[in-house]
Amino acid sequence: MKKTYINGVGCISTQKTFDTVFLEEAVVNHNENVLAIVPPSYKEYISPAASRRMAKGVKNGIVASALAMKDANVESVEAIITGTGLGCIEDSEKFLKSILDNNEEFLTPTSFIQSTHNTVGAQIALLQQCKGYNFTYVNGAVSFESALIDAKMQIEEDEANSILVGGVDENGDYTTSLFKLNGRIKADNNAPYDVLNSKTSGAVYGEGASFFVLENERKENTYAELLDVSIINTLEENEVEAAAISFLKSNNLEMSDVDALILGFDGNVDFENYYRNLAENSFAQTPVLYYKHLSGEYDTASAFAFWMAAKVLKTQEIPEIVKVNAIQKSDYKTILLYNQLNGKNHSFTLLSK
Repeated sequence: MKKTYINGVGCISTQKTFDTVFLEEAVVNHNENVLAIVPPSYKEYISPAASRRMAKGVKNGIVASALAMKDANVESVEAIITGTGLGCIEDSEKFLKSILDNNEEFLTPTSFIQSTHNTVGAQIALLQQCKGYNFTYVNGAVSFESALIDAKMQIEEDEANSILVGGVDENGDYTTSLFKLNGRIKADNNAPYDVLNSKTSGAVYGEGASFFVLENERKENTYAELLDVSIINTLEENEVEAAAISFLKSNNLEMSDVDALILGFDGNVDFENYYRNLAENSFAQTPVLYYKHLSGEYDTASAFAFWMAAKVLKTQEIPEIVKVNAIQKSDYKTILLYNQLNGKNHSFTLLSK
């Protein structure tokens, strides 16, 4: 079976994660409960005429995928696999609003056509003239992991040599207001918003697009090897440790083999124990990192963590801004990622140098 290597990365997020080395310009925002994207220069990648009609999720996806391909030194890929939780939610909102405003008459179909979840993958394929396998996974908080599993299986079975995989989500104003109503996002006027030592429920929300070129051969610019991905729908707080141990065991690894653990702390006090139990017990002697204070919480936020893990393995450095504890290692070879959203959709991802 062929191995899966990460050979190129591209990340557009609520931080400046392009044209910089690695999070040296990152800032923690304690005043906002919904973080907005730091926009790249779209006109370098998309013609202004086309850009005007595109939702920001589509534009961010196109730029992130272009950055990943440039990083990997590839002109084309054989497949494009995207994960998204809410798809092009802004266009969905626009279309529903115009139905109401126009009394269900005289509607232009543009917003409807562009509101589908697979718009991002389709636009990337159109721009690259990629006529290969193109698939979008919409599986809540494991949408990106589902895309990773698909890509990994295709590379292992020799069905494709290079695949573009990504996770994309955008914020829509109306959807955000609904999330605030049902407590998914922290209440307004409640700053400062602290992600690591939060005393309130709800998360600090964000948006972003991260893409990766996965290939079956190791190159000079390879970031890491993707060893394994596992998805579990429901776990109790006291079952996470056993799940992590068995996941590592299936890859012939012990807990002591993990050089860094990346956890999805999002500031929601109701579900923090899923992460705390791992960080404070089994991995108490391991460097523990977090990222949602930078990226915000969204369905494919784990793609930002995946980008971060790939960068750590390549640069062999961990920025101070993402450290949960002060433990350091001289060498980072194996990184474990664990994420869940509101107690559901648990995922473990394993990367190695």
